[in-house]
Amino acid sequence: MNYEIKEQFKVGPPMVFFLIHGMQVGIGVLGFQRIVIEHSGYDGWISVIIAGIGISIILSMIYSILKRGNTDIIGIHQTLFGKWLGGLLNLILITYFAALAILVSRTYIEVVQVWIFEDMPPIILTVITVIFFYYLILGGFRAVVGLCVFGVILPSVMFFVMLLPLEYAHFINLLPIWKHSVEEILLGSKDTTLTFLGVEFLLMFYPFIKNAPSSLKWAQLGHWATVYTYTTLMIISLAFYSEEQLNRTIWATLTLLKVIELPFVERFEYIGISIWMIIIAPNIGLAFWAASRGLKQMFPIRQRYALCFFLLALLIINPLLQSREAIGNFNNYVSNFGFYFLAVYIPILFVTQLIVTKRSKKP
Repeated sequence: MNYEIKEQFKVGPPMVFFLIHGMQVGIGVLGFQRIVIEHSGYDGWISVIIAGIGISIILSMIYSILKRGNTDIIGIHQTLFGKWLGGLLNLILITYFAALAILVSRTYIEVVQVWIFEDMPPIILTVITVIFFYYLILGGFRAVVGLCVFGVILPSVMFFVMLLPLEYAHFINLLPIWKHSVEEILLGSKDTTLTFLGVEFLLMFYPFIKNAPSSLKWAQLGHWATVYTYTTLMIISLAFYSEEQLNRTIWATLTLLKVIELPFVERFEYIGISIWMIIIAPNIGLAFWAASRGLKQMFPIRQRYALCFFLLALLIINPLLQSREAIGNFNNYVSNFGFYFLAVYIPILFVTQLIVTKRSKKP
């Protein structure tokens, strides 16, 4: 299956930088440190770099798969596995995209409830989210790309603000380097990979890129900008907190913002939470766009109706996830699926397509 996209709906290769970086930096930044140091401790920054190298290799595999298939993952699945098995795989992937959008939305609402409006029902922010993303995604893929650009450039000032707690840092915490075993470092890398989820959306928006194969360098640049961001935040956190403190702190990055004192702002973390809405908006927007487009390609329905279906699911599921335990379990299910999809399924798909392509070329 080959879906031709009109030229006016496509974006230039440099936009891939914002799409990849915007999707990877999201709600996970607020508390990834606690998850990573569970196995690798003060060597967590090494785990982040190793995970970054692994995702970079997978990103190259994704480009190879898409270049060889000359379409998105929906068409590639049906070409390789047929109508029924390919359709089943597509439905699973579409469900994952929608679940990821719902997870990001609910996690952010939880942060707002805990830190700012404790008694606010989740349905209020959910309704606002539904209205905003309905009109955004109806604007088409280019509108979603614009949100990604906005969500990367505007909050970038936060990166420099995060350097302010270094006044209280003790870098001696990081010494000696590599105190943990290789197995523990790799387990930390596996946990870190969950925060790098987002490159898989390339499987859906690849046909919307002009001269798509040439955008690989921009995708890699966006990914390594993410690796640099996470590594820097991890080093700052390890230098600021003790290992025991990080194990007990759910949102380590947000807690760092409490340390910042400015003459004109008493509670800087409130500003940080507000700005984070701009950061996570591309996560939700692109995920719902990918899910609704995938459903549109599989069934003879308009993308508007597919989008309404997923936004209705968001409206129903968000209020049902009330406790921290329920949100945490949902997070684990979605994150683990994303990890195995990238780390296991993408290499399998890469090899399968390679074998099928070589056999089809034989006389």
